[in-house]
Amino acid sequence: MQESLITKYNVPGPRYTSYPTVPYWDTANFQLSDWKKRFKKSLLESNKTEGISIYIHLPFCESMCTFCGCTKRITKNHDLEKPYIHALLKELSLYRALAGERLHIQQIHLGGGTPTFFSEFNLAELITGIFRNADAAKNCEMSFEGHPNNTTLAHLETLASFGFKRVCYGVQDYNETVQKAINRIQPFEHVERATINARRAGYTSVGHDIIYGLPFQTLEHVKNTIAKTIQLFPDRIAFYSYAHVPWIKGNGQRGYSETDLPTAEEKRLQYETGKRLLAEAGYIEIGMDHFALRTDDLYYAQQEERIHRNFMGYNSSKTQVMLGLGVSAISDSWSGFAQNVKGLQEYYHLLENDMLPVFRGHILTAEDLIIRKHILNLMCHFKTSWEDPEKYFEELPEVLMKLYELEADGLLYVKPKSLIVTEKGKPFVRNICLPFDLRLQRNKPETKLFSMTV
Repeated sequence: MQESLITKYNVPGPRYTSYPTVPYWDTANFQLSDWKKRFKKSLLESNKTEGISIYIHLPFCESMCTFCGCTKRITKNHDLEKPYIHALLKELSLYRALAGERLHIQQIHLGGGTPTFFSEFNLAELITGIFRNADAAKNCEMSFEGHPNNTTLAHLETLASFGFKRVCYGVQDYNETVQKAINRIQPFEHVERATINARRAGYTSVGHDIIYGLPFQTLEHVKNTIAKTIQLFPDRIAFYSYAHVPWIKGNGQRGYSETDLPTAEEKRLQYETGKRLLAEAGYIEIGMDHFALRTDDLYYAQQEERIHRNFMGYNSSKTQVMLGLGVSAISDSWSGFAQNVKGLQEYYHLLENDMLPVFRGHILTAEDLIIRKHILNLMCHFKTSWEDPEKYFEELPEVLMKLYELEADGLLYVKPKSLIVTEKGKPFVRNICLPFDLRLQRNKPETKLFSMTV
């Protein structure tokens, strides 16, 4: 039965780190001046209450991982570190001037690229610069993405001295054939050392990312990877599907073809087996594709329904404002999105001229805000409600009609004023969100935009 459902519902669809999704932003009517006004208003409100989140994109990598869809620059030239950090701090200063007051920071996340491409000294300069005119909230959450091959104890201890308590390592798969295909060679011993060092440095949450559906990957490879992962017992595990979108991600994913990927049936077995093994080891499913031990804050956040999802993934706290710094980074004022330019030289040029390096964005309509809330509810809590009249929207009856078949298949059930995803339906939560995605429903793509949902 599950096999037939996966065949039936394995269609292209967004991962919903935002709504509207980036391909459906109304960029033609986006005005930077309007967005700045909205962002300033939200920034001042959030700064006084819950604080703000900051995502910092550090794009440099020494080698290309061919599965990766992030904005990155491949180089071994570490002289690029300092100019980039100075640019990040300049960008932050422009936003601080927009606010006109010290920033109150609830969350910082360093992503990439490879944040640990940067030396611990330059990372220290970055964090010191951020807090020169900003204050950390009492329970400020600080985290970073580490590469197991180059994350040193010095990296971990330096960031820990500023209050970093969470690190996530990209494992993907331990099989050598798979690692060669994705150009990510990292022995188990490297991941083990990085994990032990993180705990030695005082990190309270260590995460591992595992991908299924990779080129040349078999069910045995997934079993072996999860078995080795359980030996290290990370606090969080992201176990997610490889997104094969070579038409978007550029040349990296063109090094192998779809015939090198597991079949839909093989991929289904990889997912179901991996999920079962994680459950047997004590990991609880959190949102979509994420698992956590009962001792991790992400588990408590889900139980207390304070878990949030944004461009940084799942978080144990929510802020109305997320400030994205660096090339390609996206900022979120809750009523609007703005994305930075992707080219390094253009980024530098705009900042040198005291201009925010934004090149596109979207201002959310009243309808967008309602739909965004429903999709967030489904992605974070596996349920949503329109009991509050403000959460009702005109096309809801049509949305519910489109969900009838999923309900008949046991993936959800609809009450008079709410919807709940069943345990059976959790792997299909992206499919359940699709009918709510009014922008996509009104303008379905004629070409490939998204990876497969399952």
